[in-house]
Amino acid sequence: MRRLLRFLIYLLSLPLLIGTQSLTFAATSQSAHLAEDSDSLIAHMQSMGANVIFMRHAIAPGFGDPDNFQIDDCSTQRNLSESGREQAKAIGVQFKRAGLSFSEIRSSQWCRCKETSELLDLGEWQTFSGLNSFFQGYANRAETLAELEAYLRQLKPSDRVLLVTHQVVISAITGISPSSGGLVLYNSQTSSALRWSNK
Repeated sequence: MRRLLRFLIYLLSLPLLIGTQSLTFAATSQSAHLAEDSDSLIAHMQSMGANVIFMRHAIAPGFGDPDNFQIDDCSTQRNLSESGREQAKAIGVQFKRAGLSFSEIRSSQWCRCKETSELLDLGEWQTFSGLNSFFQGYANRAETLAELEAYLRQLKPSDRVLLVTHQVVISAITGISPSSGGLVLYNSQTSSALRWSNK
């Protein structure tokens, strides 16, 4: 009778045991996937000699900026949504897991780029007018790109910089148009560029 009781208790406990093992396996698989992504990012940077990561600001719903745009007033600009804020935080976590550190982090003066830079939580950053959006003429295209190109020319191969900016800026320099939160690896010596995806 006791043996039968023990056997019944064992059978009842099987779903719980299997469920626990499944959860453990899922967590381990997710950790392995993140580690694999991180290793791949570093490997791609090393293989192409990338010393710059261009990042488009995180998700900011809408198109362009309002007609009353003022560079020093976030209420007159298109800003990050809650999804965008979570996206920026997640990308920062990915960089940290990859063991990436940057010699310098620069951001467009637009609020959505500054907030992205802050939420990445990767250390000190500064604004740079060479990363500003000229999409609607709020910044001069020729002057902005000249300033950015001069900055890129003075970078050393050993530098590793993160530039948080806009689609139009990244496209003008690299020929690649990333989605919100998208990354483009860039070698400032050869001008070679690669769209990076962790999906």
